[in-house]
Amino acid sequence: MEPFDFIEIKVPAKAEYVGVVRLTSSGIANRMGFSYEDIEDLKVAISEAMTNAVTHAYEHDEIGEVTIGFGLYENRLEVMVADHGGSFNLEQVKDGIGPYEQKESIENLREGGFGLFLIEALMDKVEINNDYGVIVLMTKYLNENEVGIDDDQISTTQ
Repeated sequence: MEPFDFIEIKVPAKAEYVGVVRLTSSGIANRMGFSYEDIEDLKVAISEAMTNAVTHAYEHDEIGEVTIGFGLYENRLEVMVADHGGSFNLEQVKDGIGPYEQKESIENLREGGFGLFLIEALMDKVEINNDYGVIVLMTKYLNENEVGIDDDQISTTQ
């Protein structure tokens, strides 16, 4: 098994804790050596996953928690956002949201589900399990844009 450090935090499923998780994510990603742009992508994706959990996991009078786990590997950061609220049909949600067609007018854009689209756009890998509650597992690789010597592209990192 590949060695890694694991950090886990639990916060109440309340909007005011989304910022706490964003700051924690930023600190971890900065310590690992992610670029400023990648840190911003991570913060947005994790905030979207947190906001989905806070908004959809629990009923109004229900007190819930969101668990955030960070797997720190040598070449990547894996982030898990998990709630224990109700699950949803992922395929049904995906069918309802996209893909975005450039020919569609802005007035006809479908409401809801944009967070999942954004998460998939910003992260290198996204997996969602909704067997019991919802678990979003997101992966961001360090230096993802680098290419090999034999490739015909130019690296965007130093």
